[in-house]
This record gives sequence, structure tokens and C-alpha cells, in this order.
Amino acid sequence: MKNFTILGIFLAVFAISCEGPMGPPGINGFDGQDAEIGKTYEIANVNFTAGANTIIYDFPNNLIDGDAVLVYRLDGIDNGLDVWEPLPTATIFFDDGGFLQYRFDYTLENVAIILDSDNISLLGNEFTTNQVFRAIVVPSDLISGLDTNNMFNLMDQLSLNKNNFETLDLKIVE
Repeated sequence: MKNFTILGIFLAVFAISCEGPMGPPGINGFDGQDAEIGKTYEIANVNFTAGANTIIYDFPNNLIDGDAVLVYRLDGIDNGLDVWEPLPTATIFFDDGGFLQYRFDYTLENVAIILDSDNISLLGNEFTTNQVFRAIVVPSDLISGLDTNNMFNLMDQLSLNKNNFETLDLKIVE
């Protein structure tokens, strides 16, 4: 009889703890909003100046706490194919002693792209004008097994369409 009581308690706890087809509420969304996991955003026409070295882009919906954002910069085109480099980039040192580095940070609401330099006004347009970035939201439980150095490989691993991305609106921080 004691075994049936223990089995009954276990089954009752198991049945109560599962809600809906995908588990408890909040797994597929954040406070009832659409989740941004596995989405790709393009941030184009970014212009950095000495007075504005940080550009902030708001996500259309908040991210789920604990998930990761990876950012890539369009570094050029090789044989008609885009070349994307992951941020933060390696620091570039110039012959005159100057330097630059692109980096980013993010919150659940936005991503900030930062151009660090000892003197942005001395940088050429190839580093400051019409820059293009892509931000990819990645589930944190998957990130440890992913190759994040190559944006296209990452998108393949996440089954994301390479041509399906959303454009984010910018805020300039001075």
C-alpha cells in the first residue's frame, strides 16, 4: 500500500508540473511577447563620428533573459560573397600610432555597437561610414556547441534563413 501512495504522489506532482504542449508559460515568450530567439537583424548605414561612437538599436520585442546576442560586421566582399567578421574585432593598429576596434554590448531591450579609437576623426571612411552589422539572437543553451566565428555557419547550425533578417532602427549616443 505504501508503494502505491508514493507512486500516486509522484504521478500527481508530474501531472501538475507540466502545463501546455511546451511546458510552463514563458518558455516560448517573454512576458507574453514574441520571443526574439533565433532571429537575425541587419543594422545598415551606420556612421560613426567623433561625437557619436556608439549606436544603439532597440529589438522589436525584449529578449529572453539568459540568451546571447552575437554581432558581425560586413568587412568586405570577396568574389561576390559577403565577408562577415565577428565582434569584437581584433584591434587594428595604424602606422601613426592610432588604433580602432569594433565591439558591442546588449541588454534584453537593445544592442549597442561601439567604435573604440584614440581619434575617430582621423579614421578613414572605410571604418566609419555606411557600416553594416548583423545581430543574431542565439539560445544560450545552444551556444556552447556552435561555431560562432562564421556567421553563415552559425545561421546554418540554427536553421536560420540567410536572406531573412529584420532591420533595426538606430539611436545615436553622443
